[in-house]
Amino acid sequence: MTNKYMYFIANWKMFGGLNSLNSLHKVNKFLKTSKKKSTKIIYCPPSTLIRPMSKKLKKSSIEVGAQNCHEHETYGAFTGSINSLMLKNVGAKYVIIGHSENRQAGETDKLINLKIKSALKSGLKVIFCIGETFKQKRKRRTKQVLNKQIKLGLNKINNYKKILIAYEPVWSIGTGLIPKSNELFQTINSIKKIKRNFKVLYGGSVNPKNINELKSINNIDGFLIGGASQDPNKFIDIIKKTYN
Repeated sequence: MTNKYMYFIANWKMFGGLNSLNSLHKVNKFLKTSKKKSTKIIYCPPSTLIRPMSKKLKKSSIEVGAQNCHEHETYGAFTGSINSLMLKNVGAKYVIIGHSENRQAGETDKLINLKIKSALKSGLKVIFCIGETFKQKRKRRTKQVLNKQIKLGLNKINNYKKILIAYEPVWSIGTGLIPKSNELFQTINSIKKIKRNFKVLYGGSVNPKNINELKSINNIDGFLIGGASQDPNKFIDIIKKTYN
């Protein structure tokens, strides 16, 4: 917990309708009564919910982000796509870029770099995801893979204050498996050595059962939470246990 804020980012993935927004009341109420003023909660719902969620949270300290964006900076003939300007226009303040689910669908480091540049230019903050596969981990290439993803993803970008790094091992996402504490500490340390002011979050099967183990790693600046963030009780439990 080395920086000013402890981040809790809810990545809803492909989940939620307008009724799902009712769950925000419980989280918002908890945040208002919490004495941890350094807690920063960011919800990243599907694009269909960004506008109504932003309106619902208008008087809250909870912020809203998007899950991805197109790399093109202006309007264009890209059917089905949404760029960073459009996301900002409907209330997003952050955007997740480089998530392994999108990398596996063909998103390259070069494309990720263009998306980050576009997002920053539009005034969005970036949650930049990096992570290695189990095969790469087994070959002890974790550090090499992460360094390459950071180098190429942030090529010719200097505005690091607007970027959060989310380390998400591909083999951990949705599997219930998490890295060993000493391994995770060393990996996050190596990321922070690249640029001293990086804020580094951990993501990958974060839930109320393993948060006690994860919170003991004192160089983590927060968590990117998937499935567990869709349930307000689980999400609140994770936040509570982080500080207990």
